[in-house]
Amino acid sequence: MPYATEENLTDLALKQWEACHSPRLRQIMQSLVKHLHGFARDVDLKQDEWLMAVDWLARTGKLSSEKRQEFILLSDVLGISMLVDAMNHRFPEGATPSTVIGPFHIDDSPELPMGANVAEGLAGEPCFLVGSVRDMDGKPIEGAKLDIWQADADGLYESQLGAEEPTLRAVFHTGADGKYVIRTIAPPGYSIPMDGTVGDLLRGTDISHFRPAHIHFFISAPGYETLITHLFKKGAKYIDSDVVFGVKDKLIVEFKKQPAGKTPTGQISSEPFLVVTYDFVLSKSAAQKNGELALSEAGGASRGKL
Repeated sequence: MPYATEENLTDLALKQWEACHSPRLRQIMQSLVKHLHGFARDVDLKQDEWLMAVDWLARTGKLSSEKRQEFILLSDVLGISMLVDAMNHRFPEGATPSTVIGPFHIDDSPELPMGANVAEGLAGEPCFLVGSVRDMDGKPIEGAKLDIWQADADGLYESQLGAEEPTLRAVFHTGADGKYVIRTIAPPGYSIPMDGTVGDLLRGTDISHFRPAHIHFFISAPGYETLITHLFKKGAKYIDSDVVFGVKDKLIVEFKKQPAGKTPTGQISSEPFLVVTYDFVLSKSAAQKNGELALSEAGGASRGKL
């Protein structure tokens, strides 16, 4: 192998990564090398700048945990999260669109019965989420899993508060009618975490670091495409300048003010409350579609033999 020079180093690195066992890994790594080398040449990267970047990445990794993913936050503000999401979730027209998962999702949120209050004991304006989970034909989906999470009335998640127990997050399952009703509190718009490496980066810019008011949903059901999405409050501040590019027209909904009285869970509220009504529409998974197509073709062939 020839010795590396500024002129031939990119070609040598590309050649080296031909040794990958996996063709897909080879494709990814060679493209990464090509673009990183191109980036370094394009900006005439200085030695101290590269060492600062390596240190910054190391600190970003140390900040990441089960409850806070600083690298996901970086991906979000660079627009990579939404780009990858868009490329991987080209749902058919009529299906609920997806958006970014964000840095605060956790696994194994507590399971609660439909109608439960995920904000029990917390301050905030009462808010009820009402709707259904259905397929593209309008049929209800039984047993759909709704994993929801959101910020508190001050725009903070439990990891930012130092709380050990899950806060403002829960898992629900739909019944035969596909309907859901959940009590929570109204979410505010909020700043993304600015106490870490991503915050350090944004402070050197005029980029807004705020997100509009929203609630996260992670919805899954056997035979259907998994949906990760938000519901955004119509008219909310920052709706047109979401720092992570997550807003989509079809995810903007009314948070309708209702007078004190009977709530969607059948209880009586002594104070006004908000109601958010939204029907989530899931498209069938590729495996499910292929299975139905195979059955249809098999049925057609059988009929042809009669």
